[in-house]
Amino acid sequence: MCKEIEKKLKCAFSPLYLLVLDESDQHNVPQGSESHFKVILVTEKFAAQGMVARHQAVYQLLADELSNCIHALALHTYTPIEWQQRQQTAFPSPACRGGE
Repeated sequence: MCKEIEKKLKCAFSPLYLLVLDESDQHNVPQGSESHFKVILVTEKFAAQGMVARHQAVYQLLADELSNCIHALALHTYTPIEWQQRQQTAFPSPACRGGE
């Protein structure tokens, strides 16, 4: 699933930086599940968009995956300038609360 997400994001956004992490092992899911992902996406295409519009664009692109196999998708979307200002780091994912 990571490779499919990565392929779609690369094609649609021509990212300067892209990282797709499968974080399923950090959640209460069956072993081998590919259902929880974190995406860090840096592209010039976000320059004229706010955070909501950026997330909507990714959700629209991954609509099939989100309706079928992706349970959770953490998005970190930046322009190159924003990414540089963040010193090329994204927030760490919170610990899974196991459905609490």
